Amino acid sequence: MVSIAMIKGVGITLLSKTQTGVDGFGAPVYTEEEETVENVLIAPASAEDIESTLNLTGRKAAYTLAIPKGDTHTWEGQRVQFFGQTWRVVGIALSGMDELIPGPWNTKVQVERYE
Repeated sequence: MVSIAMIKGVGITLLSKTQTGVDGFGAPVYTEEEETVENVLIAPASAEDIESTLNLTGRKAAYTLAIPKGDTHTWEGQRVQFFGQTWRVVGIALSGMDELIPGPWNTKVQVERYE
């Protein structure tokens, strides 16, 4: 049996998109900031997660990321980089109550391949 204390996540790059204004046609203009988020668990999405995400959003989740407790980043609609590839967050981040979830992770997001 593996102890939760023995599990360690990896660092991923979060590309946070922030609206910085509007262009001459009134369309929003965005900038992206790179930030490393440490101790993120990466797991292949389950068949159930893939099917439900595809039914709800029309997008195919490839991986599920477990985000550490205390993280305050906005994940919805953002891009992330890991395994030498770029991925896009699909759907919303699902969080539980810190005190009711053992271990250092309490939020999960799903990502799809972004090209």
